[in-house]
Amino acid sequence: MNQESLLIEGDVNFSPSRQAWYEVADSATLELLKKDEDLFMHQSLSTPCLDVIAAAEGIYLTDTLGKRYMDFHGNNVHQIRHRNPFVIERVKQQMDTLPFCPRRFTNTTAIDFAGKLVSLLPQALNRVLFAPGGTSVVGMALKLARVVTGRHRVVSLSDSFHGASMDAIAVGGENQFKKYMGTLVPETKNIPQPVHYRSVFTPQADDTSYADELEKILQQDSQVGAFIAETIRNTDVQIPSRGFWQRVREICDRYGVLLILDEIPIAFGRTGTMFAFEHYGISPDILCLGKGLGGGIIPFAAMVTKDSYNIAGDVSLGHYTHEKSPLGCAAGLALIEYLQSHKLLEKVQADSAFMAEALGELKNKYRLIGDVRGIGLLWGIELVRDRSTKVKAIEEAGRIMYSCLKNGLSFKVSQGNVLQLSPPLTITREELQKALSVLDTALAAETAVIAP
Repeated sequence: MNQESLLIEGDVNFSPSRQAWYEVADSATLELLKKDEDLFMHQSLSTPCLDVIAAAEGIYLTDTLGKRYMDFHGNNVHQIRHRNPFVIERVKQQMDTLPFCPRRFTNTTAIDFAGKLVSLLPQALNRVLFAPGGTSVVGMALKLARVVTGRHRVVSLSDSFHGASMDAIAVGGENQFKKYMGTLVPETKNIPQPVHYRSVFTPQADDTSYADELEKILQQDSQVGAFIAETIRNTDVQIPSRGFWQRVREICDRYGVLLILDEIPIAFGRTGTMFAFEHYGISPDILCLGKGLGGGIIPFAAMVTKDSYNIAGDVSLGHYTHEKSPLGCAAGLALIEYLQSHKLLEKVQADSAFMAEALGELKNKYRLIGDVRGIGLLWGIELVRDRSTKVKAIEEAGRIMYSCLKNGLSFKVSQGNVLQLSPPLTITREELQKALSVLDTALAAETAVIAP
């Protein structure tokens, strides 16, 4: 593994900042972290853990010593806050009557939730299949695409993530999931991520040029049956243009390729609309949902597709034990009802304007910030050592993250130098300002050690 990979925040982080973090931890916490390390299989991005969490409520995580972190990461399950009492009460009510439904049966909660979900979507998207998690949903989508098209190859975006199972990593591109795995199925071809700040095209062109790369592959390979992508890339917040997605939709239609949109981390209000594709005036052939779908309580996911694709009755696309989970469906119903009754979509749209202005001011203030990009309550701050060369400020990003953690703000670093901010949608303006103040202080301290 190269030195840059070792410094990128995650499991394999051997930076001085990570070591210093443990040096000031109390002995009881260190003992628990050691037990965790001794009991659980080690894996990239999960081990070693940063702290031991004892409670969660609202936007806060609380550790065993009572320290609180504002959670601007949340693994994308905390749209309507941690430990939402409305969701908890609905799940408790469901537990009192029907906590589990064997797969050969159905239940009214599952039927009600399926109906509610499709009512939020374009009329053509009216068939659902549930599963315990997003990875499983992606697998079902890939199976269905083969059944519908009769073709076995897939196109995806380079360095993408769609889950951790063998079929999901085959269509993804992140190395820490593919190492040692050998030949992967389905056969996948990649096109570059449609980015603006680090465009692969020279001179930098409109991002519809990225869509042209998809057409080039389809012109040469008649066995491609699906194109899968996140509508908006979650990890380092890459936001394609409307023109890109309009062009992709046109190309997929022309070549009879199914468009699979993975909105597992970003649906249900994160971008200011219920679903991110609504920003682009398109509709997918298959939509993958998950994470926040379970209200931050129940692992739950869904595939939504068209009635005309309901042709796989003689095969098992999913066949999961908790397929029509009454608890998952109760949580999903509560999620949607809470989003709508509290008008969170409108709130997030207002928050988006506030974040754009506030982060823009930070960019003007600190040369370390090369780019700010975001929508709704999903924001990325890309740190560079030099704005003209765009050299990644990897070590600086790590130090800033640990400074923020020390002062009660938790977020993820992606690609080694992108601070990714995704708080609960229920966050107040005062809490947003408090978090940005913590970030401002960390940036100020770091900028002071950068040579002019």
